[in-house]
Amino acid sequence: MPAVKKTTSKNKTVTSTSIISAYMEYVLDQGVHPHTVYKFCKEIKITETNFYDHFGSFDNLKMSIWSTFHLNTINVLEASKEFAAYSNKEKMLSYFFTLFELLTANRSYVLYSIDEHKNMLQNLKQLKGLRIHQKEFTKHLIEVSNEEKKYKITKNPTNLFSEGAWIQFLFLLKYWMNDNSASFEKTDIAIEKSVKVIFDVFETTPLESIIDFGKFIFKEKFAPNI
Repeated sequence: MPAVKKTTSKNKTVTSTSIISAYMEYVLDQGVHPHTVYKFCKEIKITETNFYDHFGSFDNLKMSIWSTFHLNTINVLEASKEFAAYSNKEKMLSYFFTLFELLTANRSYVLYSIDEHKNMLQNLKQLKGLRIHQKEFTKHLIEVSNEEKKYKITKNPTNLFSEGAWIQFLFLLKYWMNDNSASFEKTDIAIEKSVKVIFDVFETTPLESIIDFGKFIFKEKFAPNI
């Protein structure tokens, strides 16, 4: 995770993390996003300079919150000694399970921020940074999987499948937002089933099997002595 910048205001250490925490708390306490940087900074007793040292605007801050969810998820996963040995499918499952645990811990803020505007596209603008991070994570998994494939034609296009994984996340997010089951167990089931589906696509290689079968038939029928 990138180093957190630190500034000091009246003997108070100000970090991007402390501003994010104060912002989320403000939103939940006030039931509204702050209207100006000036009023927000006055409320949490920092200077506007402190704020702008870390964020260019509230929109930038809101995107950073979602990016932080991803980065914290990766930190949790990489802290586990077992994670590196997981299969790609297990890594994806662990990623979604951990990410949604973090979202659940901040559910009140997430629900408010996603439902703030009637225009869903406006609400999803704050996910831009998360989308970039998540697609990079998924691309890496796909690239590792592609290295194990013998034929170029059977390799999965990273952009196409990472975009598919992002759409999968948006589906899971919407499902989780509407999930009223205890401990959000239905979301856990949805995660398991959706990851299974996407990895059935990633890992099933019928064309590769056909090529191998064709080579076998050729060898047996036309070149028995090869």
